[in-house]
Amino acid sequence: MSYSLDDLIFLMQRLRDPQSGCPWDLEQSYASIVPHTLEEAYEVADTIEREDWPHLQDELGDLLFQVIFYARLAEEEQRFDFHAIVDQLVAKLLRRHPHVFPDGTLRGGRRQGEIATAEIGERWESIKQQERDAKARPGVLDEIPLGLPGLSRAAKLQKRASKVGFDWREALPVLDKIEEEIAELREAILAGKQQEIASEMGDLLFVQVNLARHLNVDPEQAIRATNAKFERRFRYIEQQVNNAGGDWSGFSLEQLDSWWDEAKARGL
Repeated sequence: MSYSLDDLIFLMQRLRDPQSGCPWDLEQSYASIVPHTLEEAYEVADTIEREDWPHLQDELGDLLFQVIFYARLAEEEQRFDFHAIVDQLVAKLLRRHPHVFPDGTLRGGRRQGEIATAEIGERWESIKQQERDAKARPGVLDEIPLGLPGLSRAAKLQKRASKVGFDWREALPVLDKIEEEIAELREAILAGKQQEIASEMGDLLFVQVNLARHLNVDPEQAIRATNAKFERRFRYIEQQVNNAGGDWSGFSLEQLDSWWDEAKARGL
């Protein structure tokens, strides 16, 4: 038997039924589900990064269920339902893709000729700004979610500011700024002032994100890739320690570093 999206919506209704539903699901609220949503989104990203295609379908289903859950809560409060979400989404995407839907309808005529990716990006930002203006929230940095991972939000803040000219024009001056921030962090460390150290550390991370953006590197993906690389190489070191009896204290940092180099040479 093959289930449909309508079946999933009905299932959610059953889970939230006050008389016969699931006690756990009935206890949930918008706020309580947010951690699960973030976790499911990261699991999708992790599956893709590991190219674990057999499990991607399952992870995408878990993420979709989060949307279904929020929609059910909203429907119970008579705010909107899942179908309203879809309707608004399709309308927004039609509006933001005039190069594909020139007459603004889903099945209308198609645009003739090609359009450059850069031009698409410019149009996209222009349309999004028009939407922000229509919501009476014209601030340049408005509507950048606070819940984003820090590196991702830093990149979005910087990208939005760059649209109005507040940005370096190339990468090399950003390197100079990084050196400046390192010097300020060094001063804070020497002064032993923890609050200043934390502040300067934040400044350094922020400008490093700026460098990544100028180099067309997604900072969140870059750090995730480095995390994975560190994990592979450290597990190799751990394996060597375990092979030698498992006592970490019996090995110097130089020996551990030599195994790190071995892992690196092996392409881990």
